[in-house]
Amino acid sequence: MDIVLFGIQGSGKGTQARKLAEEFGYILFETGGALRAIAATDSDLGRQVKGIINSGHHVSPEIVMDVVKAAVKGCPKDRPIIFDGIPRNMDQMEPFDKVLREAGREFRCIEILVDEEAAVKRILKRAEIEGRADDASEESIRRRMQLFHEKTEPVIEVYRSRGIVSDVKGEGDVEKVYKRLKKAIEN
Repeated sequence: MDIVLFGIQGSGKGTQARKLAEEFGYILFETGGALRAIAATDSDLGRQVKGIINSGHHVSPEIVMDVVKAAVKGCPKDRPIIFDGIPRNMDQMEPFDKVLREAGREFRCIEILVDEEAAVKRILKRAEIEGRADDASEESIRRRMQLFHEKTEPVIEVYRSRGIVSDVKGEGDVEKVYKRLKKAIEN
């Protein structure tokens, strides 16, 4: 069964998704990574995506869904996928559900819950270490967190009403969070 990981920026979901993929053989679809790869290209789409990311806004659902559809189509049916960063809003939820339904894939969701102030500090530290321009300003980080609350939380609540969301506490070191995550997946 596929997994959709949710969490505000700085929740550690990317790190946890990579650990799960490595240990259990999940195919990792990281929306942010896929979009950053496109933004790094010197194409019209690359420049467009880069401008949107650097301003702290989200890329259009059409562009994102084209990327998701191609990724799902290219995955063997017997290998589960971890989706990190999709669906981000109600505009993406329905097309995302449809892509998975048409591919005959089922999924459940896990939300990694963290304190927002701790997450801001974590992102600023990561931006400093990795030199990531999209994470560089506290204002941009807080704007993205606000977008998460406004746009992504309603998606999580719809999935929660379907009974397919588990919550995992994201406080503590990477290994402690990972143990909680594995337990949520096994249940």
